[in-house]
Amino acid sequence: MSKNKKATAPMGNNMHKPPKAKKGTMGRIIKTLFEFYPRLMPITIICIIFSAIVSAMPALFLQQVTQVVENCFRQGDWEAAKAQIVPKVMILVGLYVLSVVSVALFNQLMAYITQGYLNKMRQKIFNGMQNLPIRYFDTTKHGDIMSHYTNDIDTIRQLISQGLPVLLQASVVVISVLFIMLYFSVWMTLLVLLGVVAMMFVSKKIGGGSAKYFIRQQKAVGKTEGFVQEMMNGQKVIKVFCHEKESQKDFDEINEALFQDSYKAHAYSSTLGPIIMNIGNILYVFVALFGGVLLTLNVPNLSISGMAFGVSIIVPFLNMTKQFTGNINQLSQQINSVVMALAGADRIFTLMDQEPEADEGYVTLVNAIIDENGNITETDKHTGTWAWKHPHSDGTLTYTKLAGDIVFDDVDFGYTENKIILHNISLYADPGNKIAFVGATGAGKTTITNLINRFYDIEDGKIRYDGININKIKKADLRRSLGIVLQEVNLFTGTVMDNIKYGNPDATDEQVYEAARLANADDFIRRLPNGYDTMLTANGSNLSQGQRQLISIARAAIADPPVMILDEATSSIDTRTESLVQKGMDGLMKGRTVFVIAHRLSTVKNSDVIMVLEKGRIIERGTHDMLIQQKGKYYQLYTGAFELE
Repeated sequence: MSKNKKATAPMGNNMHKPPKAKKGTMGRIIKTLFEFYPRLMPITIICIIFSAIVSAMPALFLQQVTQVVENCFRQGDWEAAKAQIVPKVMILVGLYVLSVVSVALFNQLMAYITQGYLNKMRQKIFNGMQNLPIRYFDTTKHGDIMSHYTNDIDTIRQLISQGLPVLLQASVVVISVLFIMLYFSVWMTLLVLLGVVAMMFVSKKIGGGSAKYFIRQQKAVGKTEGFVQEMMNGQKVIKVFCHEKESQKDFDEINEALFQDSYKAHAYSSTLGPIIMNIGNILYVFVALFGGVLLTLNVPNLSISGMAFGVSIIVPFLNMTKQFTGNINQLSQQINSVVMALAGADRIFTLMDQEPEADEGYVTLVNAIIDENGNITETDKHTGTWAWKHPHSDGTLTYTKLAGDIVFDDVDFGYTENKIILHNISLYADPGNKIAFVGATGAGKTTITNLINRFYDIEDGKIRYDGININKIKKADLRRSLGIVLQEVNLFTGTVMDNIKYGNPDATDEQVYEAARLANADDFIRRLPNGYDTMLTANGSNLSQGQRQLISIARAAIADPPVMILDEATSSIDTRTESLVQKGMDGLMKGRTVFVIAHRLSTVKNSDVIMVLEKGRIIERGTHDMLIQQKGKYYQLYTGAFELE
């Protein structure tokens, strides 16, 4: 027998452990911004740069005005000074007006871009999640996943709306002012740059500690939300076992870890601002003293402009020093939002970069018409008859009627390569057969049904569906041919009718009523306040467990699949309701291939084949009567159940 070995990623805590923070996360954020808004982003950047350059212009005007005033003191010609100053002031006013318009425009654009970016990112995250394998959701806390949509995405909002504009604007101002400083005086510029080196050293020391704890804070938030979500789902269990104090203790530990990381992150960041600001103040004093010394000693000025050193250079230089250090301080203050955003974005991109569910299938499910001679023809109309459309390498097509013939051929499976949990599983289910799996918890019953759905891929062996290797069938088409009723019911926000139609969105109201009658749910639904239009919320919390299960059975019935999987479908229903449901289930199972996992062995007595599993192996198989006569494991389970009753 040919083996179809497939590598299976290990489960557990390391399965989806996020890698270390990736390089290029900021570049990826900016790249997606331009992808989403290729026209608006350049306009926004131009507006930001223009307003930043205008904010650096007063230094030039102040120098020229100061020089004019100095000449006036020497010559006393105030009329000539006025004639020179007024045009310069008018030009500056005009530039400021344009700057105000520019600032207003980019603020409006950034508001639109920010919310639009979040909207599109949430869409990309959610759409990407639809393509992830079940394995990811089985091994990742749902609260941690929810944190991507709330906390992580909010950090990116702060970065785009505040961090990036400030970073760009402050950087442009710093570069512009630096060139103007060099234009005026190289000596004084060198002094300012020495102060900037001190600022950068402090920023690196303090900002590095801040960054480390902000990254830890993001992870701690996700862990906290995951724990809270887990506790909310388990409230009944917590209260039944009086586990409130233990739960509170566990939460306090997780919450304390979040507090410590958040406290240290913000302690570092809040310390950085005042230190940088005071270094700027000290630098201002040194620039003033240094300028006075140069002026007193009559030191020759070294500058691009070639201007002589004087008050007309010192005065604007002091203002530029304030402006320069102030913008350096703004840049340092953005460390918080940048680090938090990068931590959040890194988590989001890690989720987006998860490998989607692989699907190498090429056999599809199509509507079909079968003539008197058994020939199958594909059609676009819904006929109620389905066929597998199988393209071949030579360009030909074959059609196989969807019948529900399932065969397991020497199948091995393990969630990890090192631990196989299903061994040499071989079985066949002819169309219309009812196959029951029984055995202790963990024997592998549910795992077998998960393999039919291809929620997981097998290690060795083959599974054939109507003679076709299921690896060749597209997963969406494969799952469309299967109906499943789980022990754990999931209902969605919407009406009862909406929830039943989930199995077939194109179903008519009459088909919904028929499916409900088949599942014996019609009677209780019509007694609800608004009947089939009754709104369900919070996973149908306003219904009993049995009623919720009946709706899920009706949902499977309306899908009308040829193969049904019933995983403990009646375990949550009381004995009286079970007898009613069983009649509906018999109608639902008629003419279909059915796989049943049952806790109550009385519900599988009429199965065509009962398979007893133990430690991932089929140890017994046969009808109920045959297995009772063998007096093996099934006999022990069956008679033991009655003894307990």
